Amino acid sequence: MRQVRTIRYRDIAADLRARVEGDEFTASESELSATYSASRVTIRKALEHLRSEGLVDSRQGFGWFVAGSTVRQPLAHLATIEDQLEAEGRASERQILDFAFVRPPARVRSILGVDKALKVRRLNLADGEPFARVTVWCPEELGAELSRSQVQERSFYELLPVSFGGATQTIGADAASADDAELLQIPVGSPVLVCERITADAAGTPVLIGEYVFPAHRTEFTVDLAHPEASIGPSGLRLVE
Repeated sequence: MRQVRTIRYRDIAADLRARVEGDEFTASESELSATYSASRVTIRKALEHLRSEGLVDSRQGFGWFVAGSTVRQPLAHLATIEDQLEAEGRASERQILDFAFVRPPARVRSILGVDKALKVRRLNLADGEPFARVTVWCPEELGAELSRSQVQERSFYELLPVSFGGATQTIGADAASADDAELLQIPVGSPVLVCERITADAAGTPVLIGEYVFPAHRTEFTVDLAHPEASIGPSGLRLVE
């Protein structure tokens, strides 16, 4: 009986497909090359085959990863991460990493006008996967009655006895630190989006400062422009020196 010849990259793709479906796919091309004793060309062809099926994807600085839904966040109105996930029908979860009343960094003290503040550092998850490391600063006077369990279950917007006005958001690019890379399950130095949000009360006094770090390959920010200007440049663009 003549033996049926199989194509090597298809065998590898079939094995990788099972690993992806079992949430066991975390290797790089070089690691896969060693695991399967195959050239990187063959490995890449197998991965491209899986990409055509929508199972994996790749980004500069990340390599190959299991394809997942991008978290899109509108910037036109004041909302929480949880609000956005709920609107998309996705499950959200918070893990509190730090909860303490401390002397904040000089910049936070300057903006909030306080010498002591509540610092809450947390990890946000979407459908069980980490997608944001968040650090929020709140004046001690406003956060004095809050507990760790409260900030895990509800947002500061719901908890604080404040009438909120608006917020200023600044978004920039950075490279993942070792700590953030471990939390977000991405390579050290890979691209991240860093968003700083300064929220004010109805009188215009800053009452919250939040820093959000997102994996760049899983995050998009969108802005609706009702009356676009003649320029094609993004609104609110500022060059950083």
